[in-house]
Amino acid sequence: MTNATNYKILNLLKYPLILVLMGIVFNSCQNDDLDIKQNFPFDVKMMPIPSKIKEGETVEIRMSLKTSANFSETKYSIRYFQYEGSGKLQHHYDVPYLPNDEYLLPHKQFRLYYTSESQESHQFSIWIKDSFGNEKQLDFEFGNAS
Repeated sequence: MTNATNYKILNLLKYPLILVLMGIVFNSCQNDDLDIKQNFPFDVKMMPIPSKIKEGETVEIRMSLKTSANFSETKYSIRYFQYEGSGKLQHHYDVPYLPNDEYLLPHKQFRLYYTSESQESHQFSIWIKDSFGNEKQLDFEFGNAS
């Protein structure tokens, strides 16, 4: 083979090779999915509370949600269910929560107030859930202090 023939063959192979390389480059750039972790499970930390309550008395429950990292779009909600006794649970001066209704928590540190409305013992659970489905259940029990 002559040099001219070799040159023509190399010229013909150059274009398909360029097309293959361009295909690889463009194909690798098409993956728009970034691997960003947004789901951070949380723990609930709570200050100690009394074990007994009188009728008409209010107990403050201080809570904070702790995560390993923060994702600004994470929303937290709360709901509760009363098993025994009669009382009301609320956040600051908001209207009392209705059992099993879900309420948005505005902050990761908050205070709830439970007010006894009976002389019997009280049992209720609070569920805190984030927007990714992670959920924590906290059980409360107050004996009668009268």
